[in-house]
Amino acid sequence: QVQLVESGGGLVQPGGSLTLSCAASGFKVDHYAIGWFRQAPGKEREGVSCITSTIGMTKYADSVKGRFTISRDNVKNMVFLQMNSLKPEDTAVYYCAKDLYCGSCYERAECDYWGQGTQVTVSS
Repeated sequence: QVQLVESGGGLVQPGGSLTLSCAASGFKVDHYAIGWFRQAPGKEREGVSCITSTIGMTKYADSVKGRFTISRDNVKNMVFLQMNSLKPEDTAVYYCAKDLYCGSCYERAECDYWGQGTQVTVSS
């Protein structure tokens, strides 16, 4: 069955780095779009980044451009989110999700499968 499992979250100081992993099973990550999302307390879930199927075009929210990088390992069947220059406002639960296209999945968080999330806290 389809499953997405995030890992790699934790506590990091401002300016630090973390790499989140999304391990997929039940499907091939290069056959689908995979998005990263985050949800802070009291806020709506927002799209952070998305990588399209096959050719792997990438999208980023303006708030993370130049700091976050999404990547995919087709052999390991995993998607990663490298996060650099972290800020306190990046604190949130981060989720990965899949759908056929980035489209409405990424723009409106309307994806067909979601992981359980991993907490990222940026604080001194």
